[in-house]
Amino acid sequence: MEESIFEERINLAKLNEAVFAITGEIKKVIVGQDEMIRLIIAAVLTDGHVLIEGAPGVAKTLTAKLVAKSMAVDFSRIQFTPDLMPSDVLGTSIFNPKESQFEFKRGPVFSNVVLIDEINRAPAKTQAALFEVMEEKQVTIDGNSYAMQPPFMIVATQNPIEYEGTYRLPEAQLDRFLFKINVPYPTEEQETKILANFHQLGNSDVFSNVQPVLSAEDVQVVRALSKQVLVDEKLLQFIAKLVTSTRSHKSLFLGASPRASLALMNASKSIAAISGRDFVIPDDIVFAAPHVLRHRLILSPEKEMEGVTTDDVIQQIIHSLEIPR
Repeated sequence: MEESIFEERINLAKLNEAVFAITGEIKKVIVGQDEMIRLIIAAVLTDGHVLIEGAPGVAKTLTAKLVAKSMAVDFSRIQFTPDLMPSDVLGTSIFNPKESQFEFKRGPVFSNVVLIDEINRAPAKTQAALFEVMEEKQVTIDGNSYAMQPPFMIVATQNPIEYEGTYRLPEAQLDRFLFKINVPYPTEEQETKILANFHQLGNSDVFSNVQPVLSAEDVQVVRALSKQVLVDEKLLQFIAKLVTSTRSHKSLFLGASPRASLALMNASKSIAAISGRDFVIPDDIVFAAPHVLRHRLILSPEKEMEGVTTDDVIQQIIHSLEIPR
């Protein structure tokens, strides 16, 4: 019995096949943005939500749609606007005169992959509506709880440049995102390939070339494999030291919570699994740390005025620690 458990634990063949298949489908359309694709797939394996920040036109929304298209799961898109109400996202109870009772009409959040475009455009009331569903994967309306069908993942986008008509996301909501991915512009060479790709596609739909390669059941299987990846005791101590160091750092007004430690450990497992390993190495943690921590930290006002970023502070902390070998 023990031997079979051990074999199953280290056999990542199915997971690696799934990662290769999803990556292949996405890369039929997307050129470059390898880090973003890798992190979104890691989030799928970790069962986490993703916040993508980048200038308009860098394929944030397109990538999220392609990830959903490469899996045989339900997909919905919600465009956040200043007049959006919680019921527009979660759903509402409607009176049925035939039955003489209220019936719950599910909102667009009841899906598997939910794309929220420009998440920072909705007011606090609507943002707060996401707290329960992001953490507990259920919605409570009129005293009744409605569970989400797995897999459930929110991919949210926001524009870092345009501040007019936007609202700062509450810290409690930011803490519920596994990753915040900053998407840069492509290089000149990559942009040339993008033009060539879309020129060849002509008037055809970019999504018509992408096929679903993973079912909802397959996603659950590969997630279970990812959770079994081994983490050495020294690496657990390294994660704890890295996260707790943010709470006493002189450049930070607010450090990361224990939820961040768990997120960093689980994300490191997924990164290791994507790399074909059944064990975590320090490089996995160092790679994941900025994406897991950048949105959970608040700079002190002085450092913010100096132009220091949370990424700068994270790198300072990593360099100040002894990395286990």
